[in-house]
Amino acid sequence: MMVKIGVSARHVHVTKEDIKVLFGEDYKLTKKVDLSQPGQFACNEQVIICGPKGKIERVRILGPERNETQVEVSRTDSFVLGIKPPVRNSGDLDGAAEITIIGPKGQVTKNAAIIAARHIHATMQDAEKYGFKDKEFVTLVVKGQKSGILENVYVRLSDKFSYEVHLDTDDANAFLINNGDEAELIVK
Repeated sequence: MMVKIGVSARHVHVTKEDIKVLFGEDYKLTKKVDLSQPGQFACNEQVIICGPKGKIERVRILGPERNETQVEVSRTDSFVLGIKPPVRNSGDLDGAAEITIIGPKGQVTKNAAIIAARHIHATMQDAEKYGFKDKEFVTLVVKGQKSGILENVYVRLSDKFSYEVHLDTDDANAFLINNGDEAELIVK
C-alpha cells in the first residue's frame, strides 16, 4: 500500500482575533495557493516567530482561520528559537511552547508552538480499502538513497481529507524525501 508524501514546512494557523492583532481590524487572509487537503490554502501573509533565543522570518500563514492559533515548527527550528515544543497532533496544544508571533500591525504571545506528529489524512473509504482505523498508528517504509522506517504515524480520518501522509522538514531531510514522493504503508 503506497501513500503520497506531503512535506509540511513551518507554518502558522491563526484565529480571527489574532488576525486582527497581527494585521489590523477587519483584515482578511488572502489565498496564495491551494494545498493538497481540500479547503486548505497557503496565504500570501507571512509573520515572524520569536522565541527566547532567536527568530524566524517569513513564516507562512495557512488558511482558513482556525479556532486556536497554532505554530508548527520542526525540532531544528526549535533550536533556533530556543523553545522546547512537544510533539502533538494538530489542534492539541497541551503543553505547547510559548512563542511570539509578529505581524505588520502587532504581536501575540501564547503557548501555541508544537512539532506536528507524523500523520496520514485519509477518508473512511481509504480506511476500508487499506485496513486502518481512525486514531490508529501505522508505519511507513521509505525507499531510496536514505531508506528507512518511520514509526508512530497517526491516522486521521475524515471524508473532507485527501489521502496523503504529512511529515515535517526534519523527517523529509533525514530520508531525502520530496513533496510527492511515495512511501509504503504498513498497518500493524
